[in-house]
Amino acid sequence: MKTSTKWLGQFLELDIEKVAHGGIFVARHDSRVVFVSGAISGERVRVHIFEDRGGSFARGEVVEVITPSPDRVKHFWPEAEYTADGAGAGGAEFGHIKLDRQRELKADVLQEALERFAGIDKRVEVESVGNDDLKNGLGYRTRVQLNVDSSGEPGPFRERSHEVVPVRDLPLAVDEINELALHRKKSPNVTKIEIASSSTGQLQWLINAKGFGDERLVERAGGRTFRLSPGAFWQVHRDGAETLAKEVVRLAKVAGFTNSAENLDLYGGVGLFSGALAAAFGLDLKITTVENGKQAGEDAKRNLVDIKAAKAVTAPVERFLDERASQGTLPKGSTIVLDPPRAGAGKHVVSRLLELEADHIIYVACDPVAVARDLKPLIEGGYRLNDIKAFDLFPHTHHFETVVSLVR
Repeated sequence: MKTSTKWLGQFLELDIEKVAHGGIFVARHDSRVVFVSGAISGERVRVHIFEDRGGSFARGEVVEVITPSPDRVKHFWPEAEYTADGAGAGGAEFGHIKLDRQRELKADVLQEALERFAGIDKRVEVESVGNDDLKNGLGYRTRVQLNVDSSGEPGPFRERSHEVVPVRDLPLAVDEINELALHRKKSPNVTKIEIASSSTGQLQWLINAKGFGDERLVERAGGRTFRLSPGAFWQVHRDGAETLAKEVVRLAKVAGFTNSAENLDLYGGVGLFSGALAAAFGLDLKITTVENGKQAGEDAKRNLVDIKAAKAVTAPVERFLDERASQGTLPKGSTIVLDPPRAGAGKHVVSRLLELEADHIIYVACDPVAVARDLKPLIEGGYRLNDIKAFDLFPHTHHFETVVSLVR
């Protein structure tokens, strides 16, 4: 018999066992799992159950720490703390954990995902980026989104809700965004504010999609310059694009990248990886970047205009691969780079990758479970794991980036 409200609203004392995907932690009570927010492995905590639909698990949040972990610290952002009143502002769910321990927990999640979904027994260190250790992982975000409530008050949403939390500071954001201070100004008749700061000094903000500040952002990464239209995707960490571009180039060199082969850059955005490969291997690079977003595709064309054998295709990756697969396998020496959205490439794209038989695949992933799921059929289909790295591009959150090299 289902007990959909068995624990709903109750307070339980629980021992936290381990971290799980999504930045939550696992405890057990009466043979059921409780997913807990705001905890750390090894702690004993008092938990408020806010969701119980019956079945094998419930969800709760920490309201009191009874036996704290030695890795617990005072949250750097008071508005984001878990208190007796519940969760605070979202976007810093690991802020109560020492930075080096955060990375160990992320490595735990990646290790479990690789083993469970891909059958790979491997521990991968999640590496720090730039000067994050010196700054305690603060001041790195170059992109920020603020929501605005009906009274005009801006701020992040409270975790798991659409309630806006007013904040005095944005400690994860770069100084330029904090100095703009849009998070401290009431904005009547506004629902969303997006702010972006570039590595070359531009500052741009969109208020209900209307642009202000610099018309176009100019970014520098991977030995190239990239011009971005308003709202275009770029890594949020100030060193993120450079870190990933360098890693893609490194893996390409190790695998024996061939300039004249039929190389593909899938989910290519504004052309970051294609541009970085051209900077490393020469402007005679032959590569096709594929991006579904029309504006990003136009940006890619402009950003790669001096690479004569480069093509920027605006189309869904699935459709592009369907058409390309009908022409047969890729020439010997070809490399495919792909950086899919959080859900991963998925079965259809993976099946087409197997049909194309590229010698080398470089998979850039922002979700460990998604990449692990995609790796299993690729390895079963004849690819070998050549290298894997992970980077902490989102300190004080559960997110991180993984870059995988596969060879045939």
